[in-house]
Amino acid sequence: MLHLRLNVPADLTDEVVRTLEATVGTAHLAVVQGASRNPAGDLVLCDVAREAGDELLGDLRALGLDRSGAIAVENIDLSLSKRAEKAEAEAPGEGVDAVLWEQLADATHEESTLTVTYVAFLAIATMLAACGVMLDNAILIVGAMAVGPEFGPLAGISTALVQRAPGLVWRSLTALVVGFAAAMVLTAGFGWLLDQVGLFDKAMLEADRPNTAFIWKPDWMSFVVAFLAGVAGTLSLTSAKSGALIGVAISVTTVPAAANAAMAFSYKEYAQTWGSSGQLLANLGGIVLAGVLTLLTQKSLLASVRRRRTPMRRRGFEDRL
Repeated sequence: MLHLRLNVPADLTDEVVRTLEATVGTAHLAVVQGASRNPAGDLVLCDVAREAGDELLGDLRALGLDRSGAIAVENIDLSLSKRAEKAEAEAPGEGVDAVLWEQLADATHEESTLTVTYVAFLAIATMLAACGVMLDNAILIVGAMAVGPEFGPLAGISTALVQRAPGLVWRSLTALVVGFAAAMVLTAGFGWLLDQVGLFDKAMLEADRPNTAFIWKPDWMSFVVAFLAGVAGTLSLTSAKSGALIGVAISVTTVPAAANAAMAFSYKEYAQTWGSSGQLLANLGGIVLAGVLTLLTQKSLLASVRRRRTPMRRRGFEDRL
């Protein structure tokens, strides 16, 4: 269930309440007149089944409530109520399958912003991966994958393409390109420093490296793995399954490929540089393609559910009357 807190101008309250009452899957409607000070008006509280939330938010925005008032949405971890159970049973579909597009857009917008923290995490992840590459240590590679924040901009690109939001596309691309460029430059400098103190040398990069040589040898399986990870990552975002997102982070070799490319370039091992760059592009492309296709599928299914929901919604409203 979702909890909605609405700050509503007094002249819009009746229309907002009618919209909430007409939505199948709502419960616990409360109106506190005059409670809202900024903006001046009423405070309207309501719980709604997650599978009915996206359409309701769209209706509230169509009333202009996001401009004249405010809409706040929170997840309810526990609700002990027969009315809530009935609301969830009436709402078509399953809550775990529902997509809150407004929430997804907000989350990807935040994660796709180029910030000092984002670049710092990506650079640290790439440096950890560089240590894993030079030492042929798979554990360090996995750790670097988990630290890397690059899935945020990739999800932002997928969401923006599906929602046709060019501003978010450019924001995400900027974070991705500038972030990886900065991380690779810093990693090259990190590698030079460790080379000077005798911790790295070219022989380590030229060794067989049975545990990490795959990083600069891309093949179709690299794309397949990235595609599957992209599907899982997108589903984890839309269903708020953070555990799955961690699994995605350690499934693809974006950060390790960037690290290997940076170290190989600094040692003039251009074959590994090009191979690692190919691995990086294959993973990035696979994730974005998977994200777009997954979101398009979910959007199509949501539209189908909405078409079936329309007569139920009207009937539910009439029953309340």
